Amino acid sequence: MTRPSLSEVKSEGQPRWVVDRVNDEHLFGRLYMRKLSPRATWLLARLGWSPNAVTLAFIACGVAAGVVIAFGGLATAVVAAILVQLALLFDCSDGELARLTRRTSAGGIYLDRFGHYLCESAMLIGLGVRAQGELTISGKYVTAGLAAAVLACLVKAETDNVIIARAVHGLPPAHDTASLQPRAAGLATLRRAASLLKIHRIIQQIELSVLVLLAAIADQIRGGLLATRVLLIACVIVAALMVVAHLAAIMASRRLS
Repeated sequence: MTRPSLSEVKSEGQPRWVVDRVNDEHLFGRLYMRKLSPRATWLLARLGWSPNAVTLAFIACGVAAGVVIAFGGLATAVVAAILVQLALLFDCSDGELARLTRRTSAGGIYLDRFGHYLCESAMLIGLGVRAQGELTISGKYVTAGLAAAVLACLVKAETDNVIIARAVHGLPPAHDTASLQPRAAGLATLRRAASLLKIHRIIQQIELSVLVLLAAIADQIRGGLLATRVLLIACVIVAALMVVAHLAAIMASRRLS
């Protein structure tokens, strides 16, 4: 389907279940990007792009955003935020294009998941260099950025290993929403509180790009890098807490049974 109509893109590439996904659909995707992405998918299909090429474009934009913010300054924060929005657009469109053209594949899913690891790591590492105040590979803030990136990857690995564990055990990869709740009432309450506060999103690239921009504005007004450094420290703390809390939540839930 090289010349689809916009209505075909919406019906074939963006079925209702895609937008309704609880864990796999980003909040900003539901809010606005899924309204814009069918038009991008329509154009990409007509240009002859493959789904994997779109995924590579998403990865390129996401990694570039992390590189850009490392240079410091307000302008780079603006550019990085724009690049992250482009990455989100491509991330929405690659799956839509794959479904539209019947070119879904395990390789495409793997590339997409690997891309999220790269993009979020790049953003946190870039934030560490930015907080250091100079382009360098050493320094306490650079180390903090690297630590945050590793911890964020561990959180993503915990989620992905649920699918692996279920597959090895002979269970279907998907699980229902009810199985997310821990068996213990206390843990279930803590999970609901964490879900309400959304503090885990501080280490996700889309939200982090907005926070970096706000910190850059604050630093521009008052001078120095205090806001950026506070943001980095918050990312390290949240990422460390998430590694422990997310693992506990998975083991206490019904996802592995």
